Amino acid sequence: MALLLRWLVHSACHVLGYRPEEGNNKHDHVVGLQAVTNKVFMEEKETSSGSGFQMPLHYPRYTKVDYEEMEEWKLDLLLSQYGLCFNGTLEEKRAFAMGAFLWA
Repeated sequence: MALLLRWLVHSACHVLGYRPEEGNNKHDHVVGLQAVTNKVFMEEKETSSGSGFQMPLHYPRYTKVDYEEMEEWKLDLLLSQYGLCFNGTLEEKRAFAMGAFLWA
């Protein structure tokens, strides 16, 4: 088990670009890995977009009849939840939503 953990830490250090100095102990290696991991996490946080968009986990469960009767504001909201921006008439939005979300 210890050998597996050592291999995992070594591989993670290699991927993250951490090169320990010669003669350090095992504890320094783990502390260095934590520092590199925190640095990578902070860089990702700084470069991420500020839009706050998160893709929903599931497709909407509407039927074709639901889309045909859906009001425009509800279609706009549904499309925006999935990061889709569609400008068009109400019928074009309905057809687009049905094509994007219906599987039948």
